[in-house]
Amino acid sequence: MTRPRICVVGGGLAGMAAALACADAGAEVTLVERRRRLGGATWSFRHNDLWFDNGQHVFLRCCTAYRAFLDRLGVADLVRLQSRLDVPVIAPGGRTSRLRRSRWLPAPAHLGRSLLTYGHLGARDRLRLAPAALALRRVDIDAAETDRQTFGRWLSRHGQSPEARDALWDLICRPTVNLPADEASLALAAMVFRTGLLSAAGAADIGWASVPLGELHGDAGLRALERAGVEVLTGVPAAVGLPADGATGFTVRIADTRRVADAVVVAVPHTAVADVAPGLDGLRGVAERLGVSPIVNVHVVYDRPVTDLEFAAGVGTDVQFVFDRTAAAGLERGQYLAVSLSAADPYMDRSSDEVKAAVVAGLADLFPRARSARVVDALVSREPAATFRGAPGSAAARPGSTTAIPGLVLAGAWTATGWPATMEGAVRSGNTAARHALLAAGHTRHPARPVDEEVVA
Repeated sequence: MTRPRICVVGGGLAGMAAALACADAGAEVTLVERRRRLGGATWSFRHNDLWFDNGQHVFLRCCTAYRAFLDRLGVADLVRLQSRLDVPVIAPGGRTSRLRRSRWLPAPAHLGRSLLTYGHLGARDRLRLAPAALALRRVDIDAAETDRQTFGRWLSRHGQSPEARDALWDLICRPTVNLPADEASLALAAMVFRTGLLSAAGAADIGWASVPLGELHGDAGLRALERAGVEVLTGVPAAVGLPADGATGFTVRIADTRRVADAVVVAVPHTAVADVAPGLDGLRGVAERLGVSPIVNVHVVYDRPVTDLEFAAGVGTDVQFVFDRTAAAGLERGQYLAVSLSAADPYMDRSSDEVKAAVVAGLADLFPRARSARVVDALVSREPAATFRGAPGSAAARPGSTTAIPGLVLAGAWTATGWPATMEGAVRSGNTAARHALLAAGHTRHPARPVDEEVVA
């Protein structure tokens, strides 16, 4: 039996997941990436003999597809996963409360004690949290009306004050949806809270890379793809030629060459998909309909340790989340803190010096030891189009995996995965795209590792 020929355009997490799943099923696979590296939106760079990630990416225990992807790459031992959710939340002056789950109580009671003693809210606001959380469990996240309203408006209707939104709800909504509650789709926000915090006690335990992301995803991904027999072409652009009427198969233009494929997975950002598949009418305007939401990261290197925490969240400060990346960067003396600023529109027009000054001052407010430490180095990395904009109406704008052209399949965290633009959503989309590409190519053998059964719009 002839092996199906499948071409994957895009070497991010979605593209790598799709390529591996197709190769595991016995297909002949070529993966093309215009950049000279794999990893997509997760990458690392070298600066002053240290490794820096473009952004601080985390995952949760409920991110089962992403965790299986790490297993497939052989790097599951290079991430840190909490034994239970425990987030230090610090206000200026160093006042700290913790969002910590019980080891023994089931969801949603597992967070009860933590929320009742959460010191960044007054007693009245704390008592109103449980009724709102229970109401959130009843939200129909698939209803069109749910996606037409903001999470902030829903919170107001359920007794949540602006202080509660700032000190708690946005602490979770902003980094996951990449928008504050007042701008985020209720459907996406409700999905995040229900899946991560209200379904299973351990679902929201937080994980992050112990090594640079370029090593975790890009380098390990290339090795896994090559072991699976995938032809990997980097540093070259690709464009998909659609089959003529009545014809089958695709012609993929890769730089100055052409390849023929039985099916194609287009796994590029939504801002680039129309350029890769220009003949597909259904993708026209998708970039404008989904929009973009930026993320800014500030990297601060001190001459001495300023905190003993692995990571922390900030309230009432420019510092949203801060991670100790000293060991991962290869720093032998001092401490390197990476500060992630999601929904970073307010920072995009500010100079790098202004952003660094605000964050360094914020760190000194949170960590008293930082006030006497010397900043050895500081830099800003910006991702202007880090994710699609998960605003009301975004669910209707996200296309499914299949297209009007049989055999042309989409993948990416921006497609209709039901998840926000996360690493989990990207891997799920790649797994789903692989299944549809294999079916379109006439291949019925299942991949060696099961792919997710997603409902595709």
